[in-house]
Amino acid sequence: MAMVRFDPFRDLAVLQDRMNRLFNDSYSPRREDDLMNRGSWTPAVDIYEIEGALVLKAELPDMRRDDIDISVENGTLTIRGERKLDGELKQENFHRVERAYGSFERSFSLPNTVDAVRIGAEYKDGVLTVTLPVREEAKPRTIKIEVAAA
Repeated sequence: MAMVRFDPFRDLAVLQDRMNRLFNDSYSPRREDDLMNRGSWTPAVDIYEIEGALVLKAELPDMRRDDIDISVENGTLTIRGERKLDGELKQENFHRVERAYGSFERSFSLPNTVDAVRIGAEYKDGVLTVTLPVREEAKPRTIKIEVAAA
């Protein structure tokens, strides 16, 4: 019977290999033809917290406000849209295509502290900014401690 040395990090290494394969398959370089006909893309998003609200910023260049749809349902914020290739240009006129075109959809789970009724959105210079205000009852407050007489 052969002795096998115990390696506590073996399972982590296997998990890391699987995750690497998953991301390599998902983000492998595509041919230029695939980008124009792919039909979907994923815009980059930043989410950060400011005083009293969460802010979500999504890069949506070359889009009109009419091409973007934002909805909130069951605690999930969903942003959908479509970036269209300029109809006047033909595919054979392109020398290089690195930007992706087509429809997209991103969904984000909202924490219970977000007031879904007061969510606001602004689209300016190709950046969509969604402001998610925090409910008043969820904001931290200081409680004064009274000193009782002995």
